[in-house]
Amino acid sequence: MATNACFIIVSRNDIPIYEAEVGVAAKREEAAQLHQFILHAALDVVQDMAWTTSAMYLKSVDRFNELVVSVYVTAAPSTEL
Repeated sequence: MATNACFIIVSRNDIPIYEAEVGVAAKREEAAQLHQFILHAALDVVQDMAWTTSAMYLKSVDRFNELVVSVYVTAAPSTEL
């Protein structure tokens, strides 16, 4: 089974400002688009959770098939997914 991870930094305006994919899975355009879709779907959940907890690390915020979204919420105006 191929392993893949996507690291994205998002501005406070929900705009991705940095994205990197690591792992052994082949990079495909459709996979990149899927990651963007999952990112934007998870941002609503992250924004709701950020107001209800003081934790900076939110583990397993969202899931899509075998993909899991975990988040670091920073004090600066950006979020790392």
